Amino acid sequence: MGKFMSRQHRTNKSARLNTMKLGTPFFLCIFLMGCVSDAPVEVKENVSIEFAGLDRLLEEEELVAEELAAEELEIEEVEERQETALVLVQVPSIQQDSSKEDLGSLFYLGKEYQIIQVDGGDTKGEREALAAVDIGYGDRIYWGLTNEYGQLVYVLAEQIIPQDEESETVNANGRYYDEEAFVPGTETKQFDQGHVIADSLGGVANAYNITPQDSVLNRSGDQAYMEKSINYGGGCTNFVAVITYPDTKTQIPSRYQITYILNGSEIKEDFPNETPEVAVQEVVKSEDGKEELAVAEVAPVDVATQIAAIDTNGNGQVTIAEARAAGFQMPIYSNHWLYPYMHDGDGDGKVGE
Repeated sequence: MGKFMSRQHRTNKSARLNTMKLGTPFFLCIFLMGCVSDAPVEVKENVSIEFAGLDRLLEEEELVAEELAAEELEIEEVEERQETALVLVQVPSIQQDSSKEDLGSLFYLGKEYQIIQVDGGDTKGEREALAAVDIGYGDRIYWGLTNEYGQLVYVLAEQIIPQDEESETVNANGRYYDEEAFVPGTETKQFDQGHVIADSLGGVANAYNITPQDSVLNRSGDQAYMEKSINYGGGCTNFVAVITYPDTKTQIPSRYQITYILNGSEIKEDFPNETPEVAVQEVVKSEDGKEELAVAEVAPVDVATQIAAIDTNGNGQVTIAEARAAGFQMPIYSNHWLYPYMHDGDGDGKVGE
């Protein structure tokens, strides 16, 4: 526990301090009896030596008392912070509706956030500044927090509970809602309406859980791998996502840093909001003259290993249900490595729309 002592250790220190206090008068009594002597010079030297020893004892007594008092104060401060953190994760679940009642505040890392209600399927892309919204579906309690510029900067959950298709209402694609929030930036081809906490993990689709996320990262990169891992692990605890931006005007994040505990192990994810493992990139001009970033080459995926993990019945064909269970978000487009192993019934270049 670093500089904090165990209760047993503090008890031993207190006992030692009490012993020193009780022993001081007894020491003085013995010392005074020994002062009766016919050798004044010798007694004077003994007095000097004995009082020097007594001074050391008193100094040590004062140091022990000061140290013990300081440690007790620090322990009280830690317990107070723990109680504050406990309040954070025990705030009652917010019923999602369109009302604007004063629901109080939530404090995190020294900042105050106004708790507001936003429907889980609200597609509006704008967010309020310094707001806290419960983004957990049903009884789950997940929090999305914004900064003073309306950017989604924190997503917190004491416990991530995966989706339960048997007891929860989802559509054919395994989603709670048919559409996600149109956060500025998601209208471009490069970025998906990316969930910070996925549908498969109990996250809703409003702007307090959606950011413009690189489509490859979202569907088959680090984000997809993280969702898949948490799903396979039956959920996780202590989920904290920190989302950063290149400036205060954009709603497109530059980086995601996520920590959580999975099966007793602390996991740390840290990835930029860009196409993962890009070998070559080039800037090209589109038909309307705008410059766009084109991905020339992406590191190959070990298809055989991936398919074996996703295709649970081993028939070589991946169903929408199997892909969804593996953490992939629908739809799967024709440029995705998984597309050739799925059935596109209407031949429109996407599966699971």
